[in-house]
Amino acid sequence: MEEFNTIKGNSDAQITEKKSKFIANIFYIENVKEAEEKIKQIRKKYYDAKHNCIAYRVIDDGKIIEKSSDDGEPSGTAGAPILSILQKNNLCNIVVIVTRYFGGILLGTGGLVSCYSTATINAISNSEKIVKCQGMEAEVEIEYNNLELFKYYCKNEEIKIINIEYFDKIICKIQIENSKSEKMLQDIEEKRINIISIKMFDKKYIDKCIRK
Repeated sequence: MEEFNTIKGNSDAQITEKKSKFIANIFYIENVKEAEEKIKQIRKKYYDAKHNCIAYRVIDDGKIIEKSSDDGEPSGTAGAPILSILQKNNLCNIVVIVTRYFGGILLGTGGLVSCYSTATINAISNSEKIVKCQGMEAEVEIEYNNLELFKYYCKNEEIKIINIEYFDKIICKIQIENSKSEKMLQDIEEKRINIISIKMFDKKYIDKCIRK
């Protein structure tokens, strides 16, 4: 997968329908283990709730792992609608847990689908969305008198500087999208940017630069 949508941090939302309370919690996660741990935490927090329904999508080695559960609700009324929202919005590396406190009034299958969906959508709306894309991290060594020029270059080329360390020379840690790495290497070779050395690390998903 070249890129996907996700959230930064965590978010929640709550709705009430015919005395039933639905609490949606969503978390950014990077693997299945983290997803399952968040599910355990929420189930422990809301131990007295009637249902804790879940869905998650995780990128693992370029492939998507999905899971959902109705946790005792009628089949297809909770986990599947939550998962469908994640799929339609190309959302990955997210786990959603919607907790329901039963209010004593039956909602019917349509009502349940609506409530679980609305709670999920509201929690997503409350979150900060980001786009992840394939890229890599690198360390660039430069002279002190070239720092501002390098920062200007990175800004123009939408390359993110995530850390700067000051030694005898300056070490800038950057994140660069795959689509931009070839041009940067060419610019270095043709001396359009003045650097001492560059060290590329393993490919990974990074935050996509989006002009505002």
